[in-house]
Amino acid sequence: MDLSAYDTLDIPSARAVQETLRKNITLMPMQQEIHTIAGADISLNRFSEVIYAGLVVLRYHDLQPIAYSLVKGITRFPYVPGFLAFREVPALMRALEQMPLKPDAIMVDGHGIAHPRRMGIAAHLGSLAGLPTLGCAKKKLFGKYTEPENTKGAHEPLKDKEETIGYALRTKNRVKEVFISPGNMMSLEDSLRIAMHCTGSYRLPEPTRRAHEYVNLLRTGQIPEGYHELPQETPLF
Repeated sequence: MDLSAYDTLDIPSARAVQETLRKNITLMPMQQEIHTIAGADISLNRFSEVIYAGLVVLRYHDLQPIAYSLVKGITRFPYVPGFLAFREVPALMRALEQMPLKPDAIMVDGHGIAHPRRMGIAAHLGSLAGLPTLGCAKKKLFGKYTEPENTKGAHEPLKDKEETIGYALRTKNRVKEVFISPGNMMSLEDSLRIAMHCTGSYRLPEPTRRAHEYVNLLRTGQIPEGYHELPQETPLF
């Protein structure tokens, strides 16, 4: 459907869209090698219609940023927990569409299948884009878990009854855990492996940390909209 129509949907219609998009989701293990990964993030006040969205592409092997794509837009879909993708995904799709080369995977600031209907923003974006995605959320939306040990790399399954829908991952010693789940075209194990590879010196993994940084630079007028490549001192692969 035309994503501009998201603004006119009521909640039952939005739920129906989620059910339709869910049919496109696959959680089979990834077969292709990852050379580039993008972080995706948005900045939006709860009661504002103005949205800032962006993707930052990083080389996978050393997590160095190589390009970014930023957009500013308007969203009128109401703030309803469990349906935030309808506010955020259209702008992220615009940012993705203006990129000449698509990343091998996208880490989204939000949830993948760790969602009551298995359709968090990473799953929603992955279904529309047909790309491998995973979610990395700062807060739990759904499910139960045992708190992981207080050391970097410790993790525990996030469950809905007996079904594992993601992981609570400690990305740094003595910091609050983040919540990892696959969105599309990767397995649960893939999402955890990728998140652990992307963990650096901060609580947030590098892709979403960098995306948050660049989106805020756009919001404060320090960098412009559009797609921009960054100078590189070393080859991509």
